[in-house]
Amino acid sequence: MLTFSIVTPDGVTYQDDVDQVTIPTTKGHVTILPGHIPLVAILAPGELIAKKKDYEVPLAVSGGILEVRPGNVIYVLADTAERAEHIDVERAETARQRAEELMKQQHATDDVEFARLQAKIEKELARVRVGKKYRKL
Repeated sequence: MLTFSIVTPDGVTYQDDVDQVTIPTTKGHVTILPGHIPLVAILAPGELIAKKKDYEVPLAVSGGILEVRPGNVIYVLADTAERAEHIDVERAETARQRAEELMKQQHATDDVEFARLQAKIEKELARVRVGKKYRKL
C-alpha cells in the first residue's frame, strides 16, 4: 500500500492509501508502486490516476512537484488538481479558447506573458481531456 496525498494552494485535494499512482511528469508518465525508490520530479499538465483495488480516481493536474519518500509515501504538491467528476468541460474549453485568442492577438508578447498563456492553455487542455474521458453521459 502507498500513502498518497495531493496538496494544492487551496489545501488537500485527495488523500488515501492506494495500490498505485500514475503521474504525468516533464519526462513522461511515471507509475509508482510499493517499494519504489525515492524520487523527486516536476509535474506536467495532464492526467493523474490513483488506483485502489477495483476503482480509479482520475484527476487533472497542472504543474508542481512529485516526491516519493521511503516507506511508500507519495506527495504531490500541485499548482492545481481537480477530480474528473468535478471538471466543468465547457468552462475549461472556453478558458482554453480565450487564452489562445490572447496569444494570437499579442504577436509581440514578452516571454513572461507568452509562458503564462502557454501554461494556461496546457492546464485547460488537460482539464478538457480528463473531463471528457471520464464524463458520464
